[in-house]
Amino acid sequence: MQLMAKPQAALDRPRIGFLGLGWIGRHRMQAMAEAGGIEIVALADPDPSSVEAAASLVPGAATGHALEAVLETQPDGVVIATPSALHAGQSIAALQAGAAVFCQKPLGRSGAETGAVVEAARTADRLLATDLSYRHAAAFIALREQIRGGELGAVHALDLTFHNAYGPDKPWFRDRALSGGGCLIDLGIHLVDMALWCLEPTGIEVVAAHARRGGRPLEDPRHEVEDYVSATLETADGTVIRLACSWNLPAGQDAVIGMEAHGTAAGGRVANIDGSFFDFGAWRHDGTSRRQIAAPPDDWGGRAAVDWAHRLAGGAGFDPEAERLTALAEVLDAIYRKAGL
Repeated sequence: MQLMAKPQAALDRPRIGFLGLGWIGRHRMQAMAEAGGIEIVALADPDPSSVEAAASLVPGAATGHALEAVLETQPDGVVIATPSALHAGQSIAALQAGAAVFCQKPLGRSGAETGAVVEAARTADRLLATDLSYRHAAAFIALREQIRGGELGAVHALDLTFHNAYGPDKPWFRDRALSGGGCLIDLGIHLVDMALWCLEPTGIEVVAAHARRGGRPLEDPRHEVEDYVSATLETADGTVIRLACSWNLPAGQDAVIGMEAHGTAAGGRVANIDGSFFDFGAWRHDGTSRRQIAAPPDDWGGRAAVDWAHRLAGGAGFDPEAERLTALAEVLDAIYRKAGL
């Protein structure tokens, strides 16, 4: 569906449609609704029970099972939380129909797919963002401020970890054609994004990468996906980045999520508390002493979506920051190539 683009102007209450109403789609919808300032006009999901559950929270919204049902309402923006293989095509269709887009990660299964979406947003002059939610958690923000403000001196090493003791519960996650990859594109995307966001390097090289499935190299990389990845990257100015991520790792707790920064003057650390997926603390390290600089509670999960809605209400069109999404996807591509996938 190709509609005339609406001129960019401040919007009293942006009209938002939601495509994909599983747990995360409904969570983002509720966060945006509770923040206020939007009108939810359409709800769509192939699963009728998911549509029914969401509609009970938003009486009066149009309902359907596909993107077309959302676009028929001519929304100002569309929130997409569907399987990864659909993200690029659905985002481009929404942008070409004149709607801004907030999409779950990954925006595309490759740098090429991601770049095509970014180009569509630029051409349509529409706001595009991806749910890189950890950027909005207070603990990660606190450590980034230490890094960007020079408080740690020159940061020469960054270690990032995301081990999920469970793994995804939908079969499409483990089908490379549908997902684009395994734990790296699912979890590691956040680690690479954190590194790029905190360091803002002018260039980056993947020095080494290893991928495993069930503890062994993948036998059929064209179809199988990895459940463990470790990689070493180096920025143009010599900062070493080490990352590791996994599904179903015997971690001794629900999850191990963290980032450590090593600088010439001090260090810093973010870690999840007691295995939580949601509670994080941040500490500054000076020699053998440490000082906490952020602590839970911190209800950060829906902030990326709310921020997108607020910018849309302010009349924001294409944001060149979206070009960083292509750079992020290209680093993931490079890690996969180095790992032989």
